[in-house]
Amino acid sequence: MNWQAILLTVRLATTVCALLLVIALPLAYWISFFNRRWRFLVEAVIALPLVLPPTVLGYYMLVAFSPHSFLGRLADSLFSVRLAFSFPGLVLASVIYSLPFAVQPVANAFSAVDSRLLHAAAVLGASRWRCFRTIILPLSKAGILTGAVLTFAHTVGEFGVVLMVGGNIQGATQTISIAIYDDVQALNYASAARTSALLLLFSFVALAVVYALNRRSSILWSTARSA
Repeated sequence: MNWQAILLTVRLATTVCALLLVIALPLAYWISFFNRRWRFLVEAVIALPLVLPPTVLGYYMLVAFSPHSFLGRLADSLFSVRLAFSFPGLVLASVIYSLPFAVQPVANAFSAVDSRLLHAAAVLGASRWRCFRTIILPLSKAGILTGAVLTFAHTVGEFGVVLMVGGNIQGATQTISIAIYDDVQALNYASAARTSALLLLFSFVALAVVYALNRRSSILWSTARSA
């Protein structure tokens, strides 16, 4: 089993999950509570990775991250970082690719918060930040955890985007899914089977956690409404 690829994948997924939680909370709040005419365009851009083939998305990211592009030159001049075929490039590409998996569950959880609670808090003089911190966030824990779990799991299973943007550099950009592909190409089916079984188990546990969180949230919400 390729532990180097496994550890790199865990590192990538953890970094992407942390960054996306920071990005998803304000985005989901804006989508849920600010009704703008062009909001559907923002939602469409966020959801685009769900329908766009990973190779297509990876190709455009590779072009955007190249040393000759504006973004590539900017990253090199400001941070001395090369985006194409590097771990920082993988992180940025994975953040874009997994964005809908973080934003949509959080936005759904925010939208499910009873607006009467927010109106009552506003009447009592609570600011938007206080309402967000004391009402919206506590009532949206299940959605936020769901977004975190889905983001982590989705990043672990990435293949097309990470292969296009990061290549297949052992110890630098080779993730667990690419390692499985390499094993199959090398006819090393025993190693591929062990690593695939690990991913299968992880995927099952991640989905079980998501469904358990959603079920618990539904039960608590039904109990609160009937009380």
